[in-house]
Amino acid sequence: MRVAPFFRRNAFAWIVLPVAALLAVAGLAAPAHADDPPPGSVPPDQDPFYAAPANIGSYRAGQVVASRKITPKVGDLDSTTDVWQISYRSNDSHLAPQLVVTSLIVPKKAWTGPGPRPIVSVQAAEDATGTQCAPSYGLSSGNAIAAWSAVWSTQLLDKGWAVAMPDHEGPKSVFMAGPQAGHAVLDGIRAVKNFTGAPGIGTFNPWTLNGYSGGAQATGWAAQMQPSYAPDVKLKGAAMGGTPADPEAVARFLDGGLFSGFEAAAAASLATEFPEMNIDPLLNEEGRKAIEQARGKCLTEILGAFAFKRLSDYSTVPDPLAVPSVRAVLKLNTMGGAAPAIPIFNYHANTDEIVPVAQADKLVKDWCAKGARVHTTRSWIGEHALEMVFKNGEVLAFLADRYAGKPARNTC
Repeated sequence: MRVAPFFRRNAFAWIVLPVAALLAVAGLAAPAHADDPPPGSVPPDQDPFYAAPANIGSYRAGQVVASRKITPKVGDLDSTTDVWQISYRSNDSHLAPQLVVTSLIVPKKAWTGPGPRPIVSVQAAEDATGTQCAPSYGLSSGNAIAAWSAVWSTQLLDKGWAVAMPDHEGPKSVFMAGPQAGHAVLDGIRAVKNFTGAPGIGTFNPWTLNGYSGGAQATGWAAQMQPSYAPDVKLKGAAMGGTPADPEAVARFLDGGLFSGFEAAAAASLATEFPEMNIDPLLNEEGRKAIEQARGKCLTEILGAFAFKRLSDYSTVPDPLAVPSVRAVLKLNTMGGAAPAIPIFNYHANTDEIVPVAQADKLVKDWCAKGARVHTTRSWIGEHALEMVFKNGEVLAFLADRYAGKPARNTC
Protein backbone atom coordinates (compact mmCIF):
# COMPACT_ATOMS: atom_id res chain seq x y z
CA MET A 1 0.00 0.00 0.00
CA ARG A 2 1.36 3.41 -0.94
CA VAL A 3 1.05 6.25 1.53
CA ALA A 4 -0.62 8.96 -0.52
CA PRO A 5 1.02 12.38 -1.06
CA PHE A 6 -2.06 13.79 0.72
CA PHE A 7 -0.53 12.80 4.02
CA ARG A 8 2.68 14.64 3.31
CA ARG A 9 0.69 17.83 2.92
CA ASN A 10 -1.32 16.98 6.02
CA ALA A 11 1.35 15.46 8.22
CA PHE A 12 -0.48 16.39 11.44
CA ALA A 13 -3.03 13.68 10.65
CA TRP A 14 -0.31 11.14 11.26
CA ILE A 15 0.54 12.22 14.76
CA VAL A 16 -2.24 10.10 16.22
CA LEU A 17 -0.53 6.98 14.98
CA PRO A 18 1.47 6.91 17.80
CA VAL A 19 23.12 -10.93 4.49
CA ALA A 20 23.48 -9.91 1.53
CA ALA A 21 26.88 -10.29 -0.13
CA LEU A 22 29.54 -8.85 2.18
CA LEU A 23 32.80 -6.99 1.87
CA ALA A 24 35.17 -7.17 4.80
CA VAL A 25 36.56 -3.73 4.03
CA ALA A 26 35.34 -1.16 6.54
CA GLY A 27 32.89 1.39 5.21
CA LEU A 28 32.07 -0.40 1.95
CA ALA A 29 28.58 -1.72 1.33
CA ALA A 30 27.73 -4.77 -0.74
CA PRO A 31 24.59 -4.85 -2.87
CA ALA A 32 21.76 -7.21 -2.10
CA HIS A 33 21.62 -10.51 -3.96
CA ALA A 34 19.69 -10.43 -7.20
CA ASP A 35 17.30 -13.10 -5.93
CA ASP A 36 16.45 -11.22 -2.73
CA PRO A 37 12.81 -10.12 -2.52
CA PRO A 38 12.14 -6.53 -3.67
CA PRO A 39 12.48 -4.06 -0.78
CA GLY A 40 9.22 -3.73 1.09
CA SER A 41 7.63 -6.83 -0.43
CA VAL A 42 8.09 -8.86 2.77
CA PRO A 43 8.59 -7.84 6.42
CA PRO A 44 12.15 -7.61 7.73
CA ASP A 45 12.13 -10.98 9.47
CA GLN A 46 11.48 -12.57 6.05
CA ASP A 47 13.96 -10.42 4.10
CA PRO A 48 17.57 -11.67 3.83
CA PHE A 49 18.79 -8.06 3.77
CA TYR A 50 18.01 -7.86 7.50
CA ALA A 51 19.75 -11.13 8.38
CA ALA A 52 23.07 -10.85 10.21
CA PRO A 53 26.03 -12.64 8.61
CA ALA A 54 27.57 -15.46 10.57
CA ASN A 55 30.64 -13.33 11.25
CA ILE A 56 28.76 -10.24 12.47
CA GLY A 57 30.91 -10.28 15.59
CA SER A 58 34.01 -9.53 13.49
CA TYR A 59 32.55 -6.21 12.33
CA ARG A 60 33.22 -3.00 14.22
CA ALA A 61 30.30 -1.17 15.80
CA GLY A 62 28.83 0.99 13.06
CA GLN A 63 30.59 -0.83 10.24
CA VAL A 64 28.42 -1.15 7.15
CA VAL A 65 27.38 -4.67 6.23
CA ALA A 66 25.22 -4.04 3.16
CA SER A 67 23.17 -1.34 1.46
CA ARG A 68 20.51 -0.94 -1.15
CA LYS A 69 18.80 2.01 -2.75
CA ILE A 70 15.03 1.84 -2.47
CA THR A 71 11.99 3.53 -3.95
CA PRO A 72 10.13 4.98 -0.97
CA LYS A 73 6.36 4.57 -0.94
CA VAL A 74 5.69 7.48 1.37
CA GLY A 75 4.19 10.75 0.13
CA ASP A 76 6.27 12.17 -2.70
CA LEU A 77 9.62 11.07 -1.30
CA ASP A 78 10.28 9.04 -4.44
CA SER A 79 10.39 12.24 -6.51
CA THR A 80 11.98 14.58 -3.97
CA THR A 81 14.57 12.39 -2.24
CA ASP A 82 17.01 9.55 -2.68
CA VAL A 83 16.70 6.81 -0.08
CA TRP A 84 19.07 4.05 0.96
CA GLN A 85 18.72 1.28 3.51
CA ILE A 86 22.02 0.58 5.25
CA SER A 87 22.62 -2.44 7.47
CA TYR A 88 25.37 -2.29 10.08
CA ARG A 89 26.76 -3.98 13.12
CA SER A 90 25.51 -2.73 16.46
CA ASN A 91 25.18 -4.20 19.95
CA ASP A 92 22.24 -5.24 22.07
CA SER A 93 21.89 -4.27 25.73
CA HIS A 94 24.47 -6.89 26.73
CA LEU A 95 26.94 -5.80 24.04
CA ALA A 96 26.24 -8.89 21.95
CA PRO A 97 26.63 -8.12 18.21
CA GLN A 98 23.51 -7.69 16.12
CA LEU A 99 22.52 -6.34 12.71
CA VAL A 100 20.48 -3.14 12.58
CA VAL A 101 19.17 -1.17 9.60
CA THR A 102 18.95 2.58 9.18
CA SER A 103 17.28 4.52 6.37
CA LEU A 104 19.13 7.47 4.86
CA ILE A 105 16.88 10.04 3.18
CA VAL A 106 18.63 12.77 1.18
CA PRO A 107 16.80 15.57 -0.67
CA LYS A 108 17.42 15.55 -4.42
CA LYS A 109 17.68 19.33 -4.35
CA ALA A 110 21.27 20.49 -3.94
CA TRP A 111 22.23 21.84 -0.53
CA THR A 112 22.95 25.57 -0.81
CA GLY A 113 23.44 26.41 2.87
CA PRO A 114 26.77 27.07 4.53
CA GLY A 115 28.96 24.06 5.13
CA PRO A 116 28.00 20.42 4.48
CA ARG A 117 24.38 19.33 4.46
CA PRO A 118 23.08 18.79 8.02
CA ILE A 119 21.69 15.38 9.00
CA VAL A 120 19.07 14.67 11.66
CA SER A 121 18.89 11.23 13.22
CA VAL A 122 15.15 10.82 13.71
CA GLN A 123 14.07 8.19 16.21
CA ALA A 124 10.54 7.03 15.43
CA ALA A 125 8.02 6.29 18.15
CA GLU A 126 7.71 2.71 16.96
CA ASP A 127 6.53 1.36 20.34
CA ALA A 128 6.04 -2.09 18.86
CA THR A 129 7.12 -5.70 19.19
CA GLY A 130 7.08 -6.75 15.52
CA THR A 131 9.63 -6.07 12.79
CA GLN A 132 6.82 -5.22 10.36
CA CYS A 133 6.44 -2.00 12.35
CA ALA A 134 10.04 -0.86 11.75
CA PRO A 135 10.55 2.55 10.08
CA SER A 136 12.68 1.09 7.28
CA TYR A 137 9.87 -1.27 6.30
CA GLY A 138 7.39 1.58 6.41
CA LEU A 139 9.48 3.55 3.94
CA SER A 140 9.93 0.69 1.50
CA SER A 141 6.45 -0.84 1.78
CA GLY A 142 4.23 2.18 2.43
CA ASN A 143 2.90 0.47 5.55
CA ALA A 144 0.91 3.29 7.11
CA ILE A 145 1.72 2.55 10.75
CA ALA A 146 5.43 2.09 10.18
CA ALA A 147 5.71 5.06 7.82
CA TRP A 148 4.22 7.86 9.91
CA SER A 149 7.57 9.11 11.20
CA ALA A 150 8.86 9.43 7.66
CA VAL A 151 5.84 11.57 6.81
CA TRP A 152 6.51 13.81 9.77
CA SER A 153 10.17 14.10 8.82
CA THR A 154 9.31 15.83 5.54
CA GLN A 155 9.41 19.05 7.54
CA LEU A 156 13.13 18.45 8.12
CA LEU A 157 13.70 17.45 4.51
CA ASP A 158 11.96 20.61 3.32
CA LYS A 159 14.73 22.58 5.04
CA GLY A 160 17.27 20.74 2.90
CA TRP A 161 18.49 18.57 5.75
CA ALA A 162 19.03 14.85 5.31
CA VAL A 163 17.38 12.38 7.67
CA ALA A 164 18.69 9.10 9.03
CA MET A 165 16.00 6.94 10.60
CA PRO A 166 17.37 3.91 12.46
CA ASP A 167 15.31 0.86 13.33
CA HIS A 168 16.34 1.53 16.91
CA GLU A 169 14.32 -1.34 18.38
CA GLY A 170 16.74 -3.68 16.63
CA PRO A 171 16.21 -7.10 15.06
CA LYS A 172 14.25 -8.38 18.08
CA SER A 173 11.93 -5.36 17.98
CA VAL A 174 12.33 -4.53 21.66
CA PHE A 175 10.53 -1.50 23.09
CA MET A 176 11.94 0.48 26.07
CA ALA A 177 15.28 -1.35 26.03
CA GLY A 178 17.38 1.76 26.64
CA PRO A 179 21.00 0.62 26.09
CA GLN A 180 20.02 -1.34 22.98
CA ALA A 181 18.30 1.71 21.50
CA GLY A 182 21.21 4.00 22.34
CA HIS A 183 23.65 1.66 20.65
CA ALA A 184 21.46 1.36 17.54
CA VAL A 185 21.17 5.14 17.16
CA LEU A 186 24.84 5.92 17.65
CA ASP A 187 26.03 3.03 15.49
CA GLY A 188 23.52 4.10 12.84
CA ILE A 189 25.22 7.49 12.68
CA ARG A 190 28.57 5.75 12.40
CA ALA A 191 27.20 3.66 9.54
CA VAL A 192 25.98 6.70 7.61
CA LYS A 193 29.35 8.39 8.13
CA ASN A 194 31.00 5.22 6.77
CA PHE A 195 28.62 4.93 3.82
CA THR A 196 30.12 6.04 0.51
CA GLY A 197 27.11 5.73 -1.78
CA ALA A 198 25.33 9.05 -1.18
CA PRO A 199 26.80 12.22 -2.72
CA GLY A 200 27.44 14.92 -0.15
CA ILE A 201 27.16 12.52 2.77
CA GLY A 202 30.23 11.40 4.69
CA THR A 203 32.32 12.01 7.76
CA PHE A 204 31.94 15.80 7.55
CA ASN A 205 28.18 16.39 7.98
CA PRO A 206 26.89 17.96 11.21
CA TRP A 207 24.40 15.82 13.19
CA THR A 208 21.54 16.35 15.63
CA LEU A 209 19.04 13.97 17.23
CA ASN A 210 15.26 14.28 17.27
CA GLY A 211 12.58 12.07 18.79
CA TYR A 212 9.23 12.15 20.51
CA SER A 213 7.66 9.70 22.99
CA GLY A 214 9.17 6.27 22.31
CA GLY A 215 11.50 8.05 19.90
CA ALA A 216 12.54 10.42 22.68
CA GLN A 217 13.46 7.42 24.81
CA ALA A 218 15.90 6.24 22.13
CA THR A 219 17.10 9.82 21.58
CA GLY A 220 17.78 10.39 25.27
CA TRP A 221 19.67 7.14 25.65
CA ALA A 222 21.82 7.94 22.62
CA ALA A 223 22.53 11.43 23.98
CA GLN A 224 23.62 10.23 27.42
CA MET A 225 25.60 7.25 26.09
CA GLN A 226 27.47 9.18 23.38
CA PRO A 227 30.40 10.38 25.53
CA SER A 228 31.26 6.86 26.73
CA TYR A 229 30.00 4.59 23.93
CA ALA A 230 30.68 6.71 20.85
CA PRO A 231 33.04 9.65 21.54
CA ASP A 232 33.86 9.63 17.82
CA VAL A 233 30.23 10.55 17.01
CA LYS A 234 30.07 14.33 17.22
CA LEU A 235 26.60 15.76 17.81
CA LYS A 236 25.29 19.34 17.86
CA GLY A 237 22.24 18.76 20.07
CA ALA A 238 19.12 16.72 20.69
CA ALA A 239 15.41 17.55 20.80
CA MET A 240 13.19 15.19 22.77
CA GLY A 241 9.62 15.44 24.00
CA GLY A 242 7.04 13.36 25.84
CA THR A 243 9.95 11.30 27.13
CA PRO A 244 9.32 7.97 28.93
CA ALA A 245 12.53 8.11 30.97
CA ASP A 246 11.51 5.78 33.81
CA PRO A 247 9.71 2.60 32.72
CA GLU A 248 8.49 1.76 36.22
CA ALA A 249 6.96 5.21 36.76
CA VAL A 250 5.29 5.08 33.35
CA ALA A 251 3.95 1.58 33.97
CA ARG A 252 2.42 2.53 37.31
CA PHE A 253 0.83 5.59 35.70
CA LEU A 254 -0.71 3.57 32.85
CA ASP A 255 -1.71 0.41 34.72
CA GLY A 256 -5.40 -0.40 34.27
CA GLY A 257 -6.07 2.55 31.97
CA LEU A 258 -6.88 3.07 28.31
CA PHE A 259 -3.22 2.93 27.30
CA SER A 260 -2.11 -0.03 29.40
CA GLY A 261 -1.11 -1.78 26.17
CA PHE A 262 2.18 0.09 26.43
CA GLU A 263 2.85 -2.02 29.52
CA ALA A 264 2.26 -5.21 27.55
CA ALA A 265 4.63 -4.08 24.78
CA ALA A 266 7.33 -3.16 27.30
CA ALA A 267 6.89 -6.37 29.32
CA ALA A 268 7.19 -8.60 26.25
CA SER A 269 10.16 -6.60 24.98
CA LEU A 270 12.14 -6.42 28.21
CA ALA A 271 11.53 -10.13 28.85
CA THR A 272 13.09 -10.80 25.43
CA GLU A 273 16.03 -8.43 25.85
CA PHE A 274 16.71 -9.22 29.51
CA PRO A 275 16.09 -12.90 30.26
CA GLU A 276 17.66 -12.27 33.67
CA MET A 277 14.42 -10.49 34.57
CA ASN A 278 13.04 -14.02 34.93
CA ILE A 279 9.36 -13.18 34.61
CA ASP A 280 8.11 -16.67 33.76
CA PRO A 281 7.61 -17.69 37.43
CA LEU A 282 5.67 -14.45 37.97
CA LEU A 283 3.10 -15.17 35.25
CA ASN A 284 -0.18 -16.98 35.73
CA GLU A 285 -1.83 -18.81 32.85
CA GLU A 286 -3.40 -15.61 31.53
CA GLY A 287 -0.06 -13.88 31.82
CA ARG A 288 1.71 -16.46 29.72
CA LYS A 289 -0.94 -16.12 27.03
CA ALA A 290 -0.75 -12.32 27.21
CA ILE A 291 3.03 -12.21 26.73
CA GLU A 292 2.74 -14.33 23.60
CA GLN A 293 -0.19 -12.26 22.37
CA ALA A 294 1.83 -9.07 22.83
CA ARG A 295 4.75 -10.26 20.71
CA GLY A 296 5.09 -9.56 17.00
CA LYS A 297 2.54 -6.74 17.00
CA CYS A 298 2.37 -3.07 16.07
CA LEU A 299 1.23 -0.55 18.65
CA THR A 300 -2.35 -0.18 17.46
CA GLU A 301 -2.96 -3.91 17.84
CA ILE A 302 -1.38 -3.97 21.29
CA LEU A 303 -3.34 -0.97 22.56
CA GLY A 304 -6.60 -2.51 21.38
CA ALA A 305 -5.90 -5.89 22.95
CA PHE A 306 -4.73 -4.70 26.37
CA ALA A 307 -6.77 -1.60 27.18
CA PHE A 308 -7.82 -1.35 30.86
CA LYS A 309 -5.71 -4.38 31.85
CA ARG A 310 -3.64 -4.48 35.04
CA LEU A 311 -0.30 -6.21 35.51
CA SER A 312 -1.76 -7.98 38.54
CA ASP A 313 -4.32 -9.64 36.22
CA TYR A 314 -1.47 -11.63 34.73
CA SER A 315 0.75 -12.17 37.74
CA THR A 316 1.11 -14.61 40.61
CA VAL A 317 2.28 -11.75 42.86
CA PRO A 318 0.39 -8.58 43.83
CA ASP A 319 3.02 -6.17 42.50
CA PRO A 320 5.29 -7.65 39.81
CA LEU A 321 7.10 -4.32 39.37
CA ALA A 322 8.42 -4.63 42.93
CA VAL A 323 10.04 -8.06 42.39
CA PRO A 324 13.82 -7.53 42.69
CA SER A 325 14.74 -9.11 39.35
CA VAL A 326 12.14 -6.97 37.58
CA ARG A 327 13.02 -3.79 39.43
CA ALA A 328 16.71 -4.25 38.62
CA VAL A 329 15.98 -4.39 34.88
CA LEU A 330 13.65 -1.42 35.07
CA LYS A 331 16.31 0.58 36.89
CA LEU A 332 18.89 -0.40 34.27
CA ASN A 333 16.57 1.02 31.62
CA THR A 334 15.89 4.28 33.47
CA MET A 335 17.58 7.35 32.03
CA GLY A 336 19.60 9.82 34.03
CA GLY A 337 22.66 7.85 35.06
CA ALA A 338 24.99 9.95 32.90
CA ALA A 339 24.81 13.45 31.47
CA PRO A 340 24.69 14.25 27.75
CA ALA A 341 27.58 16.38 26.54
CA ILE A 342 25.35 18.20 24.02
CA PRO A 343 22.56 20.78 24.42
CA ILE A 344 19.14 19.22 25.02
CA PHE A 345 15.70 20.64 24.22
CA ASN A 346 13.23 18.84 26.51
CA TYR A 347 9.50 19.51 26.14
CA HIS A 348 6.41 17.93 27.67
CA ALA A 349 2.78 18.68 28.47
CA ASN A 350 2.01 18.85 32.19
CA THR A 351 -1.29 17.08 31.52
CA ASP A 352 0.19 14.31 29.35
CA GLU A 353 -2.20 11.37 29.66
CA ILE A 354 0.28 8.70 28.51
CA VAL A 355 3.74 9.67 29.74
CA PRO A 356 3.66 11.36 33.18
CA VAL A 357 5.57 14.61 33.29
CA ALA A 358 6.99 14.04 36.79
CA GLN A 359 9.39 11.32 35.68
CA ALA A 360 10.55 13.53 32.76
CA ASP A 361 11.14 16.35 35.25
CA LYS A 362 13.24 14.00 37.36
CA LEU A 363 15.33 13.11 34.32
CA VAL A 364 16.01 16.80 33.69
CA LYS A 365 16.92 17.29 37.35
CA ASP A 366 19.31 14.32 37.27
CA TRP A 367 20.95 15.49 34.06
CA CYS A 368 21.29 19.06 35.30
CA ALA A 369 22.89 17.84 38.52
CA LYS A 370 25.51 16.06 36.43
CA GLY A 371 26.33 19.17 34.40
CA ALA A 372 24.09 18.81 31.34
CA ARG A 373 22.79 21.81 29.40
CA VAL A 374 19.02 21.47 29.10
CA HIS A 375 16.41 23.88 27.79
CA THR A 376 13.24 22.66 29.50
CA THR A 377 9.79 23.80 28.44
CA ARG A 378 6.42 22.61 29.71
CA SER A 379 2.90 23.21 28.36
CA TRP A 380 0.46 23.83 31.20
CA ILE A 381 -2.30 22.04 29.28
CA GLY A 382 -1.76 19.55 26.48
CA GLU A 383 -2.31 16.06 25.12
CA HIS A 384 0.47 13.58 24.45
CA ALA A 385 0.25 13.31 20.66
CA LEU A 386 -0.68 16.92 20.00
CA GLU A 387 2.21 18.23 22.09
CA MET A 388 4.50 17.06 19.29
CA VAL A 389 2.53 19.20 16.87
CA PHE A 390 2.37 22.30 19.05
CA LYS A 391 6.09 22.27 19.82
CA ASN A 392 7.28 21.43 16.32
CA GLY A 393 8.22 24.98 15.45
CA GLU A 394 10.37 25.26 18.56
CA VAL A 395 12.03 21.93 17.76
CA LEU A 396 12.91 23.07 14.24
CA ALA A 397 14.26 26.36 15.58
CA PHE A 398 16.36 24.54 18.20
CA LEU A 399 17.88 22.23 15.60
CA ALA A 400 18.52 25.10 13.16
CA ASP A 401 20.27 27.09 15.89
CA ARG A 402 22.51 24.14 16.69
CA TYR A 403 23.58 23.85 13.06
CA ALA A 404 24.16 27.62 12.98
CA GLY A 405 26.44 27.39 16.01
CA LYS A 406 24.32 29.68 18.19
CA PRO A 407 24.56 29.38 21.99
CA ALA A 408 21.95 27.05 23.46
CA ARG A 409 19.64 28.19 26.21
CA ASN A 410 20.21 26.40 29.52
CA THR A 411 17.42 26.37 32.12
CA CYS A 412 19.19 24.07 34.58
